[in-house]
Amino acid sequence: MEFNFQNLDEETRSLMLGEIDHDVTEGKLYQSKRFKEGQEIIYLELLKKIVISGNEKSLATALKANKCFKTHELRKTKSGYTEVKVPENAESLFAEGEFNRFYIRALCLRIINKGGSLEIYRARESQNPRKESEILIGNIIDAKQLLNDLRENIGIDTVLGLPPGPNSGLSVKIIT
Repeated sequence: MEFNFQNLDEETRSLMLGEIDHDVTEGKLYQSKRFKEGQEIIYLELLKKIVISGNEKSLATALKANKCFKTHELRKTKSGYTEVKVPENAESLFAEGEFNRFYIRALCLRIINKGGSLEIYRARESQNPRKESEILIGNIIDAKQLLNDLRENIGIDTVLGLPPGPNSGLSVKIIT
């Protein structure tokens, strides 16, 4: 099921591109540990292209079509390491998370520049929503704080807990 990004328009997409460039300049563009070697450049090209006219689903499809992810990875065990298959939904989880993070960052910039507020909402339905996620829905969040948090905590859990881990389906929307 696709995300329903309520404020995904040309202005938001332009700001998302600016945030991607910000991460590249700062050397902070998140690279999945599951990328095949050398796929980082292809990912950046795909990400920019998809941000202009696509969504998290088209990013996942492009990552899969370009075979950006490894098929196997090493997993630490009590006795050392073992090779395991990368989950089949790895591209989807990665694409959802990163597209959503750049979308949220763009909305933060819109609010900082023009005023208004950001409200947490369920952007993608969940069969088994986590209690931690449900508690966040409807909360108003400070745009400057959230932007700084997302810029600082690239590819990992944020201090403010938004988005709250992989597959949560939560995002933010502009309210006036």
